[in-house]
Amino acid sequence: MLSYALRRLLGMVPTLLLISVVCFIVIQLQPGSFIDQYLDDPRVTPETVATITRQLGLDQPLWVQYYSWIKGIVLHGDFGYSFANGRPVAELIWERLGWTVFLALLTLIVSWLIAIPLGIYTALNRYGFGATVTNFLGYISLATPDFLVALLLIALVLNMGGTNVGGLFSPQYIGEPWSMGKALDLLGHLWIPMIAIGLEGVAGLMRQMRASMLDVIHQDYVRTARAKGLAGQTVLWRHAVRNAVNPLISLAGLSLPTLISGTIIASIVLNLPTIGPYLYDSLLNKDQYVAMTLLLFSALLLLIGNLLADLALAWADPRIRFE
Repeated sequence: MLSYALRRLLGMVPTLLLISVVCFIVIQLQPGSFIDQYLDDPRVTPETVATITRQLGLDQPLWVQYYSWIKGIVLHGDFGYSFANGRPVAELIWERLGWTVFLALLTLIVSWLIAIPLGIYTALNRYGFGATVTNFLGYISLATPDFLVALLLIALVLNMGGTNVGGLFSPQYIGEPWSMGKALDLLGHLWIPMIAIGLEGVAGLMRQMRASMLDVIHQDYVRTARAKGLAGQTVLWRHAVRNAVNPLISLAGLSLPTLISGTIIASIVLNLPTIGPYLYDSLLNKDQYVAMTLLLFSALLLLIGNLLADLALAWADPRIRFE
């Protein structure tokens, strides 16, 4: 297992190098550049525009720009400079990375805790009224965008007399040290983004768990376990659920890139301090180093997620071996 993980980690290096080239080319292919906003301003002279272009390094050949960027990452951990914010890219990402990971992991854990039991219930009660209603609500959740759910929740809270519905804290707690009041205020704000971001995930995981359970409960080893006289709960949890959950482990690995790109619009609507809006703003402002770094980071999360999912599958299913 250890040698397999090391081989996968080493294989990520050329993969990420190739992805960095693709990210750089894609960003360069978009029309215009960050300097265009100065060209449209009559107060800025052509000499000033040329000076800014030279200071930002945009007058250099493309291969020189790419080499300088990737060299800074490898040798110094420097991901470049944000043109729009006037700060290093690493600082901008680090500021919001903690909240991004916190919201994503919390939503993922809660989604799993809700979706897996619902998937098991709808599979075992396939034609029951409760399962039919649950499946119908799941279809509605899959068809409703997260930003629309966020807007509906905001409207609901405002109609019920609420005021502070955006962000994670009330204005009086922003920038203040942690206290019991601030923690309770966070919990009071947290349920809206969790529902808005996690509702679609719950519905998707539930549908996947239901389909996997329906396939597993008709397998020969499940019928054999029942024929041996094992208790129903033992057959369900030790044999059926344990094997049915394997596809969900793979899906969990693929969900890591959603830390950045999966909740951009919902984060903007709810004013959440996550990384996603930075990617959106960087694409609008043609802030190339921020956009390239976030795209590269998203690819890295996908590779790490796939590796963790493979290792988790090997741990959960004895039939899977990499040696």
